[in-house]
Amino acid sequence: MHEHEHDPNSHPAHGYDKEAVRKRLARIEGQVRGIARMVDDDTYCIDVLTQVSATTKALEAVALKLLEDHLAHCVVDAARTSGPEADLKIKEATDAITRLVRS
Repeated sequence: MHEHEHDPNSHPAHGYDKEAVRKRLARIEGQVRGIARMVDDDTYCIDVLTQVSATTKALEAVALKLLEDHLAHCVVDAARTSGPEADLKIKEATDAITRLVRS
């Protein structure tokens, strides 16, 4: 099997539940449309900022869940084989954590 193929009897190819992530992102998309409507309706700026903050937290929650799944599946699988693949997966996870902390 190639790196991006997966056994349908195992976890998803990228270690996360694609449908669950898409549902969360659809909700966030709805939140963003709601913020745009608030702006169109000249909603008080603090109320808009509150919704922006809530949406940001929702995106952060998606990012953390993706990272958790990546660590639990992709990194663990690579660590079992050790070598360059494990080193790469650990570096990818470290870089992702760094980006999240900086955002």
